Amino acid sequence: MDQLSNNERLLWRGRPRQGLMLRGADILMVPFSLMWGGFAFYWEYSVVHSDAPLLFRLWGIPFVLVGLHMIVGRFFLDAWQRSRTEYEVTSDRVTIHSGIFNRQLKTMDLRSLGEYSLTESRSGEGTISFGVSAAGNVFSGLASWPGMADVPRFDSIPEARKVYDIIRNAHYAAGHTRPFGQRQG
Repeated sequence: MDQLSNNERLLWRGRPRQGLMLRGADILMVPFSLMWGGFAFYWEYSVVHSDAPLLFRLWGIPFVLVGLHMIVGRFFLDAWQRSRTEYEVTSDRVTIHSGIFNRQLKTMDLRSLGEYSLTESRSGEGTISFGVSAAGNVFSGLASWPGMADVPRFDSIPEARKVYDIIRNAHYAAGHTRPFGQRQG
């Protein structure tokens, strides 16, 4: 991914889960997208099969396209984005390399790294968020890209607790003090 500087060590490298997947936010997005798409398809079908003016026939096309994206396309776009995302933790920084058309590199220095949190499933897969989202983490999957959301994150990584501990230990090794009573390791 990125060149390491002098005395910098690679501690972990990984990728988000690959392939199609459902997220927690889909509990709201799936019904909404089906209602949106259903209405858009009904509208377009109705105006095409009637004597409606050309403007009405054209008016529904963007809504049908948005409906198709919300029902099906967003899952493929999300999978494509995750297939082009890589994460690294070094002794000095955390990096997220992502992007479909324009590759972006997000680097967070461990010495100035603020709040970070772990959301973990029973399987051990999880997401590490760097910062606090204005909307919280509940709806973070609605309109975001893995690794490039409003809050940078390591999205849907295996063994998330292990990676979280690597980040925490590297963060403390970079000069932050441990909370009272906490041991390294």
